[in-house]
Amino acid sequence: MNPSPKALHYAWFIVALLFPVALLNYLDRQMMATMKASMVHDIPSIANRADWGLVLGCFKWTYAVLSPFGGYIADRFSKRYVIGASLLVWSLVTWWTGHATTFHELIAARALMGLSEAFYMPAALALIAEYHLGPTRSRAVGVHQTGIYVGQILGGFAGYMADSPDHGWRWMFSTCGMLGVIYALPLLAALRDPVRAMPSPAASVDRKPAAWRDLLGNRNFILLVLYFTLPAIAGWVVRDWMPEILREKFSLGQGKAGVSAILYVQLASFVGVLIGGTLADRWMKTTNRGRIYTSAIGMALFLPALFGVGNAPTLTIAIMGLIIFGFGWGFFDCNNMPILCQIVRPELRATGYGIMNFVSISCGGFGDWAFGALRDRHVPLNLTFGVFAGLALLSIFIVLLIKPARTEPVIE
Repeated sequence: MNPSPKALHYAWFIVALLFPVALLNYLDRQMMATMKASMVHDIPSIANRADWGLVLGCFKWTYAVLSPFGGYIADRFSKRYVIGASLLVWSLVTWWTGHATTFHELIAARALMGLSEAFYMPAALALIAEYHLGPTRSRAVGVHQTGIYVGQILGGFAGYMADSPDHGWRWMFSTCGMLGVIYALPLLAALRDPVRAMPSPAASVDRKPAAWRDLLGNRNFILLVLYFTLPAIAGWVVRDWMPEILREKFSLGQGKAGVSAILYVQLASFVGVLIGGTLADRWMKTTNRGRIYTSAIGMALFLPALFGVGNAPTLTIAIMGLIIFGFGWGFFDCNNMPILCQIVRPELRATGYGIMNFVSISCGGFGDWAFGALRDRHVPLNLTFGVFAGLALLSIFIVLLIKPARTEPVIE
């Protein structure tokens, strides 16, 4: 059944409302990577790369552990209020990060940031999926994900602000925190939960044990969790460490390294989600595996991309590899929630995505820490990125094993 024009307009309005929140959620993450040199210089208790890896990792571990809980709350209560509260907490913690003076205080701030963001993504993607039915779902998720890429692009320029004597890294965090507070109230006023997303409390209680068994005992869901996790390890390392890698390898300034590492890959991701989302929605008209095939194409692009990044003799070749990686990431990124919608019931989507985040980001946190430790031990980059390419190849076989339902699961 196709939605009415009025319903479709509001469905796209929901995406527009959430776009700035996605932007802010990823802006602070990218600023951490881009402004690393200034932050480490200003907080001398950060002793080495492994310590910095812990700063990055503690955010991910907190985010990961709380993501299933955040998804469960979003499935059982109002996604509108979950999203609004998440943005308010994000804003306060971002402001506090700009005032951190010690390694342990920065660790605490990043852990609290993980708490706030754990509640956003499962709720936001589930809300978009509830408003956007099959014909527009991959495109809608893709447009929302472009907010992430815009946030990362803006975060890539943060190195210039960190180097500025009139601003600095503390000013960046404080300003972003205040912007989040300003946007939170109008966002809360404009968002609405769809009626179909709120099953009766009695039904929720009666079905909860069976629902969890259905989710964790679902072969296709377990495969999707693995598929969601393996490529993301490389994705986190590229996002968090690439500015530092390019800065050291090609003797760049902090500003140029941040822009070179972030701008091209995120622009390519921006294009990738729009093309990948459109391709997946159209492919679904001929086969219920259209989103799976589209995502697998994106994953195949990881192989030459990661090889190129790991072995790049010049900055130009490294950027070419990052562009291919970003384009493939867009195909992957816009189809994870739509594939999830094909294999689980609607009242479990946020919970399911929270579990996916839990596994993926936990591994990403260890990946950040391990990559820092490997860098301290001077392990060659081509060896590390060769392992990432192997994980991407394995992921292609995993996603092709997923068998979606012929018709989308519904609330019973």
